[in-house]
Amino acid sequence: MLPPAAERPVRIFCQDESRFGLLPIQRRRLTLTGVKPVGAVQYGFENFYVYGAVEPTTGESFFLELPYLNALNFQIFLNEFSHSYQETLNIVLMDNGSCHKANSLVIPANVVCLFFPPYSPELNPIERLWQDVKEQLAWVVTAAIEELEHRVEMIITQYAKTAIRSLTSYPYFVHAVNAVCS
Repeated sequence: MLPPAAERPVRIFCQDESRFGLLPIQRRRLTLTGVKPVGAVQYGFENFYVYGAVEPTTGESFFLELPYLNALNFQIFLNEFSHSYQETLNIVLMDNGSCHKANSLVIPANVVCLFFPPYSPELNPIERLWQDVKEQLAWVVTAAIEELEHRVEMIITQYAKTAIRSLTSYPYFVHAVNAVCS
């Protein structure tokens, strides 16, 4: 039997989703003056979403790939996340996406949802992780969505906790967590 919520250790996670698809991610390219950059392009519109939560103070992370961004899939993510961290009370900071506030959501007992201010993705530490993942996928052309799923999985699983902590431990966030948990 689990201890009551008041007696559980508290963990603070940041959550977000990111879309990955067959349309290549384009980035700037350096070339000589007057030389136009060349990059491979394909027009495929299949995609999937990776739901993620990171604990910036430790580098702990949880990711789940799902086909759509909607309340049903967010509920699946919450349930799996809750099950993975059932020994702790988990405060999850997230954006104000409609799927995060759907009336149909049943928030697990060991999860507390808090929201960043509207239209402020720069405050969410996991955004830097998504940026780093997409940087590694820039200009990558894959023949099938399964190949892209595999590439994304390989990139995400290769992150060590120290790398995730380095990317996501915004000073304001770490100071706030330390102040609350002291």
